[in-house]
Amino acid sequence: MNVLILGAGGQIARWVIEMLGSSKDVHLTLYLRHARKLKGKTPPNAKIVEGDVLDRKILDPALVLQDVVYANLTGEDLAEQAKSIITSMQDAGVKRLIFIASLGIYDEIPGKFGEWNRREIGPYLPPFRKAADLIEASGLDYTILRPAWLTDEDEISYETTGRHDPFKGTEVSRKSVAALVVHCIRHREDFSHNNLGVNKPNTDGDKPRFY
Repeated sequence: MNVLILGAGGQIARWVIEMLGSSKDVHLTLYLRHARKLKGKTPPNAKIVEGDVLDRKILDPALVLQDVVYANLTGEDLAEQAKSIITSMQDAGVKRLIFIASLGIYDEIPGKFGEWNRREIGPYLPPFRKAADLIEASGLDYTILRPAWLTDEDEISYETTGRHDPFKGTEVSRKSVAALVVHCIRHREDFSHNNLGVNKPNTDGDKPRFY
């Protein structure tokens, strides 16, 4: 299986790389703007491509013969990044996309935590919402993940909520989100055309415990 990781220097992506780095049945392409952002040694089953996803001259060749694309990106131009990825995937005939978005893009968080979340990150959410809308309309075989507030806990503990369900919990570990990404990579039929909130069970509250 060939897997292209866009934004491979991100903290969730690093867990995904670690979880798949020793897999003999997986070949990773680690795509990022600056290779120096990768921590530690490059796994033996991986190659590095330096580039911006908006640069189709680099992105298009990287997509050739890929089976799965996992995107872990951010920025005010996230919608433009999503457009570039979608078009490049369509041109290459690659269907499977796993995309990390953000909680709160549908105003789906109830109660005081929802109010707190809007105050804290509300202005930053429109690019994530636009990117998610583009992906849902793309015809690709997508899974969009909307994690709760992220922690560095060395644990795997998560549950999911649907696209139109109230969001649950306040936090989740990056390692947990990575484990779900790896599940989606290895079991491509699971969560197909799904848009999921991701949280650690029993973490409901007015805000994450570390605030």
